[in-house]
Amino acid sequence: MTTSGSSFLHRSLPAIFIFIWASGFVAAKYGLPYAEPLTFLSMRYLGVVILMLTLALVMRAPWPARKDWLHIAIAGVLMQAIYLGGIWCAVKLGMPAGMAALIANTQPILTAIMGPIIGERIRGKQWLGLAFGIAGVGLVVANKISVVHLSVASVALAIMALLAMTSGTIYQKKTCPSFDVRTGQVIQFGASLLVTIPLALLLETQTVLWTPHFFIAMAWSIFILSGVGISVLYVLIRHGEATKVTSYMYLVPAVTALMAWLMFGEKFTLTAVVGMVIALMGVALVVRPAR
Repeated sequence: MTTSGSSFLHRSLPAIFIFIWASGFVAAKYGLPYAEPLTFLSMRYLGVVILMLTLALVMRAPWPARKDWLHIAIAGVLMQAIYLGGIWCAVKLGMPAGMAALIANTQPILTAIMGPIIGERIRGKQWLGLAFGIAGVGLVVANKISVVHLSVASVALAIMALLAMTSGTIYQKKTCPSFDVRTGQVIQFGASLLVTIPLALLLETQTVLWTPHFFIAMAWSIFILSGVGISVLYVLIRHGEATKVTSYMYLVPAVTALMAWLMFGEKFTLTAVVGMVIALMGVALVVRPAR
């Protein structure tokens, strides 16, 4: 690949990440009616391990040093098993997707607060951008939020997921920022599988309805969400500040709302459009280089 082509691809990574990450809610909408959340995620993790192990062996990808395996596994459990498990279970317990998105997308603020752990200093304009971002997300999901009959368990699970994703991002940036995404994902999803399977066996019936929608959701989750999306996230974490990387999360609910409008006919209001613009302004303030 030429230098210009490589540079274009690198600049495109945030947009690719936002699109793929946003499609996760669409995959959940397709998949959750046909399998319980932990059962679905266990199958997804197994599929990713098989995919990435095959790629690693065929392409002779380098394995991380043994001393880094535990750090990589811990980051993986936080960012996959606990984050995804928490969000999916919260939605299964009745939390509206808009509320789950709003809780999850406070992550950039929490990451900024924890930034000093990895030596990141947040500038004044970046704090303003973070505030713009959360305001924009709130407007995007405003018409989808409902707190009627919202259980304590679902709120606790969503908050647990938020803390896990934030701490996982910080932990990976601090302890193991650089590793091959193929072999690294084998370790991370293997560790997540070891955590999720026992919980699925203990708490769920493991019933699966083998419908076309289920297979589409599973294939997208394995090959696109995990195979491509997580790889892009790891590259962004490796080459960028954690706060800047997580600020892209602000745009995820807007893109998800647009996808839901196109695919399912869900309402996409003027308020959501305004929120999308405000969130975009917030991200621009966060990622803009300091003078």
